[in-house]
Amino acid sequence: MMRKHLTPFVALLAAGAATLTACGSNQVPPGPARAADLGASQAASPNGGAGVGGLALVPGTAKSNNSQPGTGDWAVPNGGVATGATQESAQRWVQLTASKAGKLDPVVVNGAGLTLYRFDKDSNKPPVSNCDGDCAVTWPPVTVSPGGKIFVAGVRKEAVGTVARADGSRQVTINGWPIYRFAKDTKPGDTNGQGVGGTWFGVTPTGGKAGVAGGDEPAPDTAPAQPATSAVFFDDPAFGDGAGSQGVAGTGCKNLSRPGVASSVAAPGSLKIWTGQDCTGRSKVINGDVADLATVDFDNAVVSVRLG
Repeated sequence: MMRKHLTPFVALLAAGAATLTACGSNQVPPGPARAADLGASQAASPNGGAGVGGLALVPGTAKSNNSQPGTGDWAVPNGGVATGATQESAQRWVQLTASKAGKLDPVVVNGAGLTLYRFDKDSNKPPVSNCDGDCAVTWPPVTVSPGGKIFVAGVRKEAVGTVARADGSRQVTINGWPIYRFAKDTKPGDTNGQGVGGTWFGVTPTGGKAGVAGGDEPAPDTAPAQPATSAVFFDDPAFGDGAGSQGVAGTGCKNLSRPGVASSVAAPGSLKIWTGQDCTGRSKVINGDVADLATVDFDNAVVSVRLG
C-alpha cells in the first residue's frame, strides 16, 4: 500500500485545571484517580477524551493530535531526567501506547517510543510510589501537570489515573501502578530496565509485568462501550504514526479523507466501520481501540465510519 502524507488531527480540549495538594506519595483522595471512578464529574472534551483529575484523556498519539515539537515526551526523547524549563514543558502531555520493545510484547511506550516500567515495591491498591530521591533519578517518574493531556492508544482509559508524589507532582498510573522510564534507555526499543533488581519490569496495557509468565493483571472493570464521537485511524498497525494518520469527529456517517489505508484505530468508544462511502458496503462494529484491523478483516479497507 502506498503511504500518503499525514493528516493532522487537532484535538480541541476542554479547559480546566485541578488544584493539587502535596500530601506524601499516597493518592489524594484515597484510591486511584481513574476515569472509571469519576463518573458524572468527568470533564468531557470535544474530541471524546475523559477528564482525570483536571487532565484530558485523548484518543490517539501526540503526533496524530498535532502536539507542539519539544513538549511532553518529546522534551526528553533520549531519556534522562528533565529539569527546569524542560521539566515544565515535559509535563504538558504524556503518551501511553500499547506496543512492543525488544522481546516485550505487549508493553507500554511513551511518545518518544521509550519503554515504561512498574516497580514491585510500589502498590496499586491504593496507588503508592516508593521511588524517590536517587531512585527517581535512575527511574524518572512519568508525571503530568494539572490541566495536561494523556494520549492513549491501546490502553483503556479506565486503566489510566494519577497518584500524588511527595513533591506534589502527579505521577501517571496504569491500573493503579505508578509508571516510570529508565534513565539508561536512550532510544525506542531499549529495555535495559527489564528485570533490574528483580523488581522492575516493563508495564503492560493493564498494569501487569511485561515479559513475565502470568505477570499480567485483570483489566479494570468498565461499563459497556459508549458510542464514540471521534476516532483516529493510523496507516500502520499498532497505532504507528510514522506513515500517517487521520482523524474524524462528530456524529453520523463520516467519509475518511484518505480511504482504504487504515491498519489500526484509536477510539474512546464503539463505532461502525464500512468498506464503502457514505456508510455502505461491508460493515463491522468495533469497541474502542483496534491495534490491527486485519484481526477484524478490515486492514486497508475502511472508507467510512458511523460515530455517535
